[in-house]
This record gives sequence, structure tokens and C-alpha cells, in this order.
Amino acid sequence: MELTTPTKLEFYDQMLKLQSKAILVHYFKGDDGRKALILDNTIFHPQGGGQPSDTGFICVTDSNLRFCVQDVRSKDGVVFHYGVAEDSSMENELEQGKGKEVILQVDESRRRLNSRPFVEYKGTVPLNELQSKQREIEIEVNALISKGGKVNATVLPYREAAELCGGSLPDYIHPGSNPRIIKLGDNPGCPCGGTHVSDVSEILSMKLQVSQIRTKKGMTKVFYTIGT
Repeated sequence: MELTTPTKLEFYDQMLKLQSKAILVHYFKGDDGRKALILDNTIFHPQGGGQPSDTGFICVTDSNLRFCVQDVRSKDGVVFHYGVAEDSSMENELEQGKGKEVILQVDESRRRLNSRPFVEYKGTVPLNELQSKQREIEIEVNALISKGGKVNATVLPYREAAELCGGSLPDYIHPGSNPRIIKLGDNPGCPCGGTHVSDVSEILSMKLQVSQIRTKKGMTKVFYTIGT
């Protein structure tokens, strides 16, 4: 099966949207036996970037058919919604449903669980300062959580995106592209394709703890856990 038209990612522009409409492009059974729907657009976030996929339902308009979305993956820009029809006897309707309108409903509780903010630290840390820097980052991030701040997602031209991110972008963002930038409160932005809470204060019940800091080839990575 070859698909050349990428799926439009509605959650890029409307991160908090949990229900939408789309057009069914294809229904098929993969080599692994799993069944999937492909739509012209989606609000379901596929697994990637360290974030688990959304789950939920896709319903055919003016029909009793409900497709339970159990996993979502993206390949070459096309999003695959894997799952099963609640009533297997109605699968024929999906097989013949190309071009039909469907209604998407994302599981809100799972989306909220997966939409926790991330941490990015730019720069290098001397080996003899790793332990003190770990504690410093914990204090800084937990203070940010307590303070709160609006979370915004915007797709911008490369130059504007770089300005919003403190003057530069990571090497994997190509000049001339239009990256999606997430901004937490008044802090510098960061390129990210995931979903997030609408305000940092929504995770007040959680606390971040840095578990490890690694520096390699001039890049520092911070590993952390979030608990209640």
C-alpha cells in the first residue's frame, strides 16, 4: 500500500481539541494482522518523541459504527489509527467507507496524562558540577510548576521560530522550514510536535525529580521522572 498524501495534524494548531471531523481515506489490515484507519486529518497524537499515542474512538457519521482506537503511529507523514470495530459485523461498512465523514473523539484522561511539559537544558555542565546542577534544575522546574504559565503552540517561519527560542534552533531543524514552537509562560520557546497542558499550573499535583544528567559531544541531556 502506497500513500503519498500526508495526514494533516490538527493538534499542531489546536492542541486542546478533543473532538473533530475528518474524511475516511482508507481502512486496511496490516501484515501483522492489525486493522487501521487512515484519515485526511487527525487530532490523535501518534506515538513519538517520547510521548505515548492518544486513544479514543472514531465513529462513522449517521451510523452506529464505532472504531476503538488503541494505538496511533506515523510513517512518512501518514497517520495510522490502529484498533478494532466494536461490532465486527459492521467492518464491511469501513471497507466500503472511503470518502465518508467520521467523528474523532480523543480520550481526555489519557491525553491529559501524556501532555505533561518537558524539560530542555541547553549548554554543557562540567563533570564536577553535575550533582549540584541536578538539584538546581529540580528547584528551577518545580518553581516554574508552582508559578504556572500559559502554554502556547505556534507554527512559525524559521527565523521567527529561532527568535522565539532565544536566537537559535537545534541542528535538526532545517533553515527554510516552519517549525512548531511550544512556549511555557515567559520562558524561551522550544521546537516540539507533542501535546501539552494549557497552563503549567495544571500539573501542580506533580513534582519533577532529575534522575540523571549526561554530557556527550557538547550536548547535555537531562533525564527526569514526574511523580505525585
